[in-house]
Amino acid sequence: MSSEDVYGAEPFLPERGGLPALRRAAAECRGCPLYRDATQTVFGAGSADARLMLVGEQPGDQEDRQGKPFVGPAGKLLDRALEEAGLDPADAYVTNAVKHFKFTRAEPRRRRIHKAPSLREMTACGPWLAAELAVVEPELIVVLGATAGKALLGSSFRVTRVRGTVLEEEIHGRRERLLPTVHPSSVLRAEDRESAYRGLVSDLKTAARVLE
Repeated sequence: MSSEDVYGAEPFLPERGGLPALRRAAAECRGCPLYRDATQTVFGAGSADARLMLVGEQPGDQEDRQGKPFVGPAGKLLDRALEEAGLDPADAYVTNAVKHFKFTRAEPRRRRIHKAPSLREMTACGPWLAAELAVVEPELIVVLGATAGKALLGSSFRVTRVRGTVLEEEIHGRRERLLPTVHPSSVLRAEDRESAYRGLVSDLKTAARVLE
């Protein structure tokens, strides 16, 4: 079977090893077509001992270029919100449900415009997130936005229904505590950005209380 026939990350996972082994293996992942246009795999970052895991949707333009999650404008806003909520961004493990940047271009050589990953692409990338969860074993997962929520909790997930509340669900065979909130990029797009930002900080303060 050629790599063109593969749709899923399972064949690319290492048999053993922690986060460094996973990161090296993920760099070679061909489990869905997104790797073809992306610059590189953007794996999670942070300590294997992190109590808090933040899961977003997928890398953006800056993340794709730099190879690190949450280094663009949304990541900077997230760091500010975490600090305001009493959480140290350096203590969190940050990752995305999908590890390659999916984008479209209005015209050749124009800027790359984010495109939401499909359920099939999220499912294909799921084994990487499951492996990260198994290594880190966080006490709380903050779910950033609808796509991350659907990747973890299924296609019926709606962030507006459950944001700011602590859920207990079985995720990839493990009982997890999750707190959904909006993705920081949605704050940047909001008409009332200050109100949207305050809502994100409020949800993160709930996460901070859970971890006290």
